[in-house]
Amino acid sequence: MTEQVPARAPFLHVVVCAAGVASGVGKLITAAQERGWEVGVIATPVAMNGFFDTGAVASLTGRPIRSAWRTPGEPRPFPAPDAVVVAPATFNTVNKWAAGLADTLALGTLCEAAGLGVPIAVLPCVAGALAAHPAYAESLRRLRGMGVRFGEPYTGEPREDGGRAEFGWERALDLLAGD
Repeated sequence: MTEQVPARAPFLHVVVCAAGVASGVGKLITAAQERGWEVGVIATPVAMNGFFDTGAVASLTGRPIRSAWRTPGEPRPFPAPDAVVVAPATFNTVNKWAAGLADTLALGTLCEAAGLGVPIAVLPCVAGALAAHPAYAESLRRLRGMGVRFGEPYTGEPREDGGRAEFGWERALDLLAGD
């Protein structure tokens, strides 16, 4: 008789960058879990400095937040990703990733996932002036050419009525689903 191993839920790596909206990343994690994903969070080093509640996020995922490389022989704290979401994705991260730079765990994870063909969805959070920089447009073109899926850019700038648009965390999951 063959022992059956229970199927594991698909695993989602969420890469969090240092933008003000990062404080809402719990919305993405909860939505992903409701859709059947297990989630592990990888944050840029700057994002770890007060951009989101790391304790609450670790509690929500049941896993430590990763920001630094593991040492040789240290076990992998997360399974390999079935998909990756970058939200919020900053100007700096998008440009460095497109250039193939992997000087942080977050960037190394993105470069590796792209090289392995893992589905990646990105929700940019980039101010209008930075989005107008020619390097950013070129980076988006390069990443799209690699199959990376992008949501509508979020600038954080006020709407005409004085309010601010919602970040749209769940849009990343829709992008992964091909919607």
